[in-house]
Amino acid sequence: MNLDKAKKRIAKKVKIGFKGYPQISIAYFGSSQDSADEVVISFIAEEGQAAMEERFASKSDARTDEIIQSAIVKIIERSEAKTVLLCEEIKLKS
Repeated sequence: MNLDKAKKRIAKKVKIGFKGYPQISIAYFGSSQDSADEVVISFIAEEGQAAMEERFASKSDARTDEIIQSAIVKIIERSEAKTVLLCEEIKLKS
């Protein structure tokens, strides 16, 4: 899947808003606000359950890595997530 198509599919699911569980949260981390070298995807099956996490690292910006973005789309589809949350800003690693 190409990068633009993957990003559009993720954005479409995020735009829907909260529709219940299962829920996926996507957060980007980096050493600066300009580039995210890690993405963390959290999955919550039901309310009150602990989140399961999947981490992906990238040598370049994870937000523009076609493989990572395609993997996020596949995770959303396979989990049948009703809600997808995206943290727009890059969280700085300490």
